[in-house]
Amino acid sequence: MTPAEAKPILAGIPLPVMLIDAGYRVTLTNPPLLDLFGHDPGGMNAVTLLRQAPVLAAMDGAIREARAGTARFVFSGLAGEVTYEFRAVPLMDGNTVTGAVLSFEDRSQAEASEIIRRDFVANISHELRTPLTALTGFIETLRTSARDDPDARDRFLGIMENEALRMNRMVSDLLSLSRVQADERVRPRGRVDLGAVLRSVVATLEGKLTNAGVTVAMPDTSGRIVVLGDHDQLTQLFLNLIENAIKYGGKDREIHITAETLDRDRTLRMAAHRIDIRDQGDGIDPVHLPRLTERFYRVDDHRSREMGGTGLGLAIVKHIVNRHRGRLKIVSDQGVGSCFSVIIPAA
Repeated sequence: MTPAEAKPILAGIPLPVMLIDAGYRVTLTNPPLLDLFGHDPGGMNAVTLLRQAPVLAAMDGAIREARAGTARFVFSGLAGEVTYEFRAVPLMDGNTVTGAVLSFEDRSQAEASEIIRRDFVANISHELRTPLTALTGFIETLRTSARDDPDARDRFLGIMENEALRMNRMVSDLLSLSRVQADERVRPRGRVDLGAVLRSVVATLEGKLTNAGVTVAMPDTSGRIVVLGDHDQLTQLFLNLIENAIKYGGKDREIHITAETLDRDRTLRMAAHRIDIRDQGDGIDPVHLPRLTERFYRVDDHRSREMGGTGLGLAIVKHIVNRHRGRLKIVSDQGVGSCFSVIIPAA
């Protein structure tokens, strides 16, 4: 096949591909390869172009031994490092190697997903190991030394109940996170009144507010604050944020909830509704703010566990906001409090 015949075939391949001759000179390329390198490497020596030992070894195997090979190729560009799976397949004329076909398949997203999966398995294993270890220890103690000690038995059973409830909350949050992520690309189409959602959430949390001595200052939200959304997910979003404000805002304090309609949000570039939930807690060190919505990330691990936190609440909030094509803004002043703002496009 001549280069003129091969060129339209290469142009129809979505992966970056180039042909080299037996002397490693680039003879033919396709448009995705030009996009990858930013220029036409035609006529260049492929060894000089690629310059990574595993890649050169795969090329040598194709040219010198007529053996197909693969390698990991890392390309550094303006957007950062991108990982490709490099393949070298020999071109044969009878028993003679005349060159090789070199292709590059982007594996960055797959590698990133694998890292996320490993981190998730490690985190959930760690999160479950602690309560399971505690339960196992208390069960053993109740069977032996505390068998006939009613005070110790009641105390241990109370701790075991708390640990079991925390594991139950974690499983529930994991299921919620999984459902939200599964639906994240599907934009909701129901009409939801955020004012009604906020009033419902505050009423649901009335017992926790009373126990913590916390009051809620909320303006009249009887006006229509309508967005296209999923009612249950938006309820969960504000439930998580207001519960956090109760937990970390401090006892005998006040939570301020405000609602504002924006004619045009600069980031979303459209009309939007903004809900601010502001507490009067200790605030958050700015170093933690970029990571608050990561799964299992906690500013104060011990305090969060004591309060029954799973480390998944803000991750769920982030994905719900993403599904509604909105944005989440977090501002915090140490010693003053934190403000969590949810901005969602108006219906």
